[in-house]
Amino acid sequence: MTSQAQFLSDNAASVHPAIWDALRAADASDAPYDGDAHSASLDEKFSALFGRECEVLWVATGTAANCLALATMVQPHGGVVCHEEAHIEMDEGGAPGFYLHGAKLLLGEGDGAKLSPNSIRAVIDPIRDDVHQVQPHAISITQASEYGRVYRPEELAAISALAKERGLGLHMDGARFANAVAFLDVSAAEAAGDVDALSFGFVKNGGMTAEAIVFFDRGLADVARYRRKRAGHLQSKGRYLAAQLHAMLDGDVWLRNARSANAAAQEIAGACGERLMHDVEANEVFVRCSAAEREALRARGFGFYDWGDDAARFVTAWNTREEDARALAAAIAGL
Repeated sequence: MTSQAQFLSDNAASVHPAIWDALRAADASDAPYDGDAHSASLDEKFSALFGRECEVLWVATGTAANCLALATMVQPHGGVVCHEEAHIEMDEGGAPGFYLHGAKLLLGEGDGAKLSPNSIRAVIDPIRDDVHQVQPHAISITQASEYGRVYRPEELAAISALAKERGLGLHMDGARFANAVAFLDVSAAEAAGDVDALSFGFVKNGGMTAEAIVFFDRGLADVARYRRKRAGHLQSKGRYLAAQLHAMLDGDVWLRNARSANAAAQEIAGACGERLMHDVEANEVFVRCSAAEREALRARGFGFYDWGDDAARFVTAWNTREEDARALAAAIAGL
């Protein structure tokens, strides 16, 4: 069994060859920061992908993408409605509070780590409109969610309508956005819905060190440029980040990679039966299994993370080999 049989995280996967080719091709003198030709052409390429005008800023991490996007929508005295298990709540080390200068996360509930208009209303409706309480300024949803669940276009439309009704910004954490697009088999625009900003993840999908913040509101992008510099994320050789984004979009590498990862996850899910904790709609598989069963799987060379005391999480990647996915499926079926 090779290292590719590990199912710890799609972050652990190797970098797609197209990225290395793009980095070598970009290894020439050009304007610094984001004044290079690669960075200058990102807006046009992403606008073509989404079928509407957008402005794109590269950053090195998903945490920076999420927090810089939200910082354009939320004042320090405001709040962001998100799921109680959202990445910005559970896995970003307090970065939202840091970047948003103390703005609060307002936590909602929902099956599969997905919000709904009703769960959002349950958070914001009890808040009085006075200076004594934190006022909601934005909503953040995750596509695909932290449990690998995907928002359908009609669900996105309902949340967007509520955001507009209440005058709230709408942000999408798209760390696994490509996997959601692949599952829905729709356009990128339909999988994003009418959001103000999208953190479009590439690192989990075969990228190396570049993520994109896609702004569909030019005013927000203008603010984010200053905040990116202030936060130390305006890299002096930005062309190398921009080149990675181009490489992922060219020839739909991003979508082919996501489809491959999703297919491997489905292979594993098919053997799990009633052990499955959530429908598998992206590239994460959550499986009920005891400590002894997890030990048995690890003894056979499979790497993964425990998920509480009685479950495990398996994550497939763009380069998960079919034979490794089948081997894990057989091992789970044999528990």
